[in-house]
Amino acid sequence: MEFEKVAVLGGGLLGGSLALALMRSFPALPLSLWARRAETVAGARGRGIASATDDLAAAVAGADLVVLSTPVGAMPDVLRAAQDRGLSPGALVTDVGSVKALPHLALRPLLARTGGRFIGSHPMAGSEQNGIAAAEPGLFEGAACLLTDDEGVGEPQTGRLERFWQALGCRTSWLDAATHDALVARISHFPHLMAAAAAKVALGNPGDARFGGGGLRDTTRVAGGDPGMWAEIVVENRAALRGVVRDGIDALSEMLAMLESGDQEALRRWLAEAKQRRDDSRPDLRNEFS
Repeated sequence: MEFEKVAVLGGGLLGGSLALALMRSFPALPLSLWARRAETVAGARGRGIASATDDLAAAVAGADLVVLSTPVGAMPDVLRAAQDRGLSPGALVTDVGSVKALPHLALRPLLARTGGRFIGSHPMAGSEQNGIAAAEPGLFEGAACLLTDDEGVGEPQTGRLERFWQALGCRTSWLDAATHDALVARISHFPHLMAAAAAKVALGNPGDARFGGGGLRDTTRVAGGDPGMWAEIVVENRAALRGVVRDGIDALSEMLAMLESGDQEALRRWLAEAKQRRDDSRPDLRNEFS
């Protein structure tokens, strides 16, 4: 571990899982987990995270890596509060947010006032479960982690942060923030919206679920995620997501036209193309997206 102390700010699923993963892989590493609510702190301590605290000054004291694990919209306020409570200007700041253009834009002026540095992180790991109770130390193993350095922080910090995520089992890649947001709009945010649409249509009568099988369960699973969190995510990424949703509507319209015409061969080709794309990507779909 190349950092002397890691401060994780935010005690939800990702923040809690990160703290547990660090404790398991680097038991001697000084670590703090900050949460705003006392009940979250108590829950974290109940999971064995003895360093959990609601004292932000204590959490950031001596930290040379700060991981913002709050909703993206809350990150500027949390970072500002951390700076006011003694965050070292030399500390590297990263995050675990599902969008990247907005954090780079929102955090840039705050870090400029202290000379701080921000590199974005997005570990593509998650669950439809939420909160510290759902945290798992193995959540990041085998997951992709997308990194963004739009401010040009560069080495040695980019290398240190990449090795940090790799040490927790992540497969790392570098993108710019706009490319990142366009990518996750397609592979993460759009599938979540489609799962929600499937749940609304297929489960118009929730009691019908007792007749369903694995296809219904798997297709709608991620629709069980926190609606407030996902509403924030997709609105934050709406610029990239709008076109993807239109593509989805076009695909459904194409399928509807084939159903209305009874063109079984066209529908077979449509389904075969979808199957081929899924089959071609199967080795890379071993992890859940967030």
